[in-house]
Amino acid sequence: MLKVGLTGGIGSGKSEVARLLAERGAVIVDSDVLAREAVAPGSPGLAEVAAAFGPSVIADDGSLDRPALASVVFADPSARSRLEAIVHPRVRELVDAAFAAAGPFDVVVNDVPLLVEAGLADRYDVVVVVTTTPETQLRRLVEVRGMSEDDARARIAAQAAPEQRLAVADIVIANDGSREELAARVSDVWAELANRAGASSGP
Repeated sequence: MLKVGLTGGIGSGKSEVARLLAERGAVIVDSDVLAREAVAPGSPGLAEVAAAFGPSVIADDGSLDRPALASVVFADPSARSRLEAIVHPRVRELVDAAFAAAGPFDVVVNDVPLLVEAGLADRYDVVVVVTTTPETQLRRLVEVRGMSEDDARARIAAQAAPEQRLAVADIVIANDGSREELAARVSDVWAELANRAGASSGP
């Protein structure tokens, strides 16, 4: 089995790369999905979030009110650190369980936005970083996701700088061209990952 960490800044196209890798045979473990599972209604994680941030972050139906929580943590780095201390250990446990369940020749790709920020690079055999230009990143957030320019810039600024991601990258996927160019690059990367998985799991 090959453990792959996939990361990239918001708007880089990381999720599209994960989708393309899944089409080619990768087992995808999405840390965003696991983070939602970690604070699902009735979970110990959600109870701890409510205790830390108060009842205002819980919606009427008992689920996490994500916009309310985001308004708190994006404005306050210490609050964001408190949230991460609750959620990240639970997500790591779920990721470890997914790795443990994988087959010996699987390429398991952990799609994890905050790989660099959380210092997780050494947990993987290979780190793949998706990059794009700042101009493209901003345009995608405004035009595709409907963010205001100020909100988009704030989200970008809250993440690791591009050079920090590149410092831990084993493979870089530049995503500034067409979908066809991205698919071709992902096919090349997949061939390399599959080859590494076979070599690492051989006799």
